[in-house]
Amino acid sequence: MAVTLDREMLFQYRRFSLYNSPYVAHERGRAIDLYPPADATIAPSPVAGEVLETLTVEAPPKPYAAEQDYLILVDTGEFVARLLHVKPRVEAGDGVDRGDPLGELVRAGFFAPWVPNHVHLEFRDRDANPYRASGSVPLDVAVDIEPVPWDGTGTVVETGDAYARLDRPAHPAPDERFAGLASGGGVLDGGFPHYEWGGLLGGDGSAEIAGTCVGTVSGRDVAWHDATVLANGDPVTGIALFCGRDGLGAKLVGREIALSVGDDVDVSVRLDSERE
Repeated sequence: MAVTLDREMLFQYRRFSLYNSPYVAHERGRAIDLYPPADATIAPSPVAGEVLETLTVEAPPKPYAAEQDYLILVDTGEFVARLLHVKPRVEAGDGVDRGDPLGELVRAGFFAPWVPNHVHLEFRDRDANPYRASGSVPLDVAVDIEPVPWDGTGTVVETGDAYARLDRPAHPAPDERFAGLASGGGVLDGGFPHYEWGGLLGGDGSAEIAGTCVGTVSGRDVAWHDATVLANGDPVTGIALFCGRDGLGAKLVGREIALSVGDDVDVSVRLDSERE
């Protein structure tokens, strides 16, 4: 049985991604990362129920991130929700409603340097082990996501620690609906090619970026091809793909990025098979 995340819940957040993560919880889109407004410090709860437990978790040591993360377990009645990356203001026995302040957002050592603060959410059957990294039920998103075509070009409008965001593809209607990079009748989700798996949401065709086939589609899952993303001919780690409500624009990621605001960029994909 899948858990369906409705429009009202998703619209609390500016962006979401089912696949843009290297961790096993996100395999087959069984977890979702929910991104509050960029200036938010407190996470709104995506679920309603009774808090079962809160735990402190040691995170990998990274100079830009906190050494500790937190796990919050919430009994929603039908499932147990697992939430991460929030320092809880709640404790066992508390009731929470959707939208209630859950706690302080934590930039944990599990994050890559280009990943902004977010709430990680997944659901377990009530008789399943809630502490294991894997074992959550599938997720569906009950919200229309508009596919936006992209030819691989754009101008840098934002840079940060190990990323550069372009102005294209432009969101057709910011704040009105979610949108994503068009492919195969739907939108692509995930980290290409730096994470093993991605997803094709709402489509049934091929997985393409800037005119190049980038993976093999099986149901909703995409197994990325071995490839290199090039920005003006220079290799970068990859492209972060997501569903955005506040904006869109291709997000190039990697420590090796040397782009500045105002730079015009031509992004291409070179498949490893082309080197042979």
